[in-house]
Amino acid sequence: MSDIIIYTSSFCPYCIQAKRLLNKKNISFVEINISKEPVKRVEMMQKSQQRTVPQIFNGDSHIGDCMQIYAFEQDGKLDELLA
Repeated sequence: MSDIIIYTSSFCPYCIQAKRLLNKKNISFVEINISKEPVKRVEMMQKSQQRTVPQIFNGDSHIGDCMQIYAFEQDGKLDELLA
């Protein structure tokens, strides 16, 4: 079973697109909005070594950002990463 976490910010179009893809695939996820929880930005940056949102994780494994999950989906590899 997957343990998907997505770090987002308010009004981020890439965050909306990433969540839309996860919802379309019926993948449940926990959303952490760093706009509402600024302390979580530091956590996200430490875990991903990235400053931008969204950042998507399956447990401790960093999946990537919006562009990366769409690329994985296009290559037919996203289901395996999120499983």
